[in-house]
Amino acid sequence: MDTFELERLQEEIRIKSEFITRIRSEFEQVVAGQGKLFERMIQALLTGGHVLLEGVPGLAKTLAVKTLARSIDGSYSRIQFTPDLLPADLVGTRIYEAETHSFATRLGPVFANFVLADEINRAPAKVQSALLECMQEHQVTIAGETHRVPDTFMVMATQNPIEQEGTYPLPEAQVDRFMFKLLVTYPVRTEEELVVQRMAHSSGLPEAHPVATCLEIMEARKAVDSIYLDSKILDYILDIVIATRPRQEAQLSARQDGVDLRWLENLVEFGASPRSAIALAMGARAMAFTNGRAYVVPQDVKEIAPDVLRHRITASYEAEAENMSCDIIISRLLDELRTP
Repeated sequence: MDTFELERLQEEIRIKSEFITRIRSEFEQVVAGQGKLFERMIQALLTGGHVLLEGVPGLAKTLAVKTLARSIDGSYSRIQFTPDLLPADLVGTRIYEAETHSFATRLGPVFANFVLADEINRAPAKVQSALLECMQEHQVTIAGETHRVPDTFMVMATQNPIEQEGTYPLPEAQVDRFMFKLLVTYPVRTEEELVVQRMAHSSGLPEAHPVATCLEIMEARKAVDSIYLDSKILDYILDIVIATRPRQEAQLSARQDGVDLRWLENLVEFGASPRSAIALAMGARAMAFTNGRAYVVPQDVKEIAPDVLRHRITASYEAEAENMSCDIIISRLLDELRTP
């Protein structure tokens, strides 16, 4: 990419990313803190990805998703997942209309620009597989007929990690469809003070208002796709993904010559899938876009790697016995691999 083209793309990014500032302003008026959560949701939105949020109750997961959705002039639906939920409750069904003596299709709440799947792990496997088709194929099949979901379509799901009674663990295939898995943590003291000041009264919660359009998002996606990804950065992404797979050191690039990753062999049962490399590349481009750059730098990849990989790596029993979580393994791996 020559200098002229880089400058042109830089200006295009500046113009097309202005809506993010407006959304951020609306978001911060409602949600205190959670800056990283906002960044990742925007980056997933810019790449057409989906987000899985995990955290204990009361950390504003649902509020954050609802606020982002309402900041954009698009349709929004919230689905409370329960053990008695049926696939038809999610995608829709065929109903008989007595007036016309015929069957008509009634589409379900999944046909929205932004879908909040609240407590997704409380739904049975059939419902989760129905959502899987929506997430991956952007379409739903009802009585043999295919119906497309909107172009700007994003699933943001929440789950509670501490209350597992009556839950159904998400299938690995479905977990892999989420671009990011975000661990929502407790706010710091100053943020929590702001939460109490905003929420501890009976006059109602603050609400966000639409400040951006789905058209702006689609235009921004085109700019994200144009962001320059150097071949050395791509090699680095492949190094990270391949390194998570035990006994594949021979496939690392020459730059990693001499890096000893044998410590991983007994800690990782299954490594990251090729979809991880795609998500890293797309996420790094989106991060460059949100930072106003027309090119990806290694730090973009390192910052999003934990959120892309933590749900795509299966730790072994040995790792669990040594209290080595996937996050610890990923952090050590990123420290040892050489960056471009």
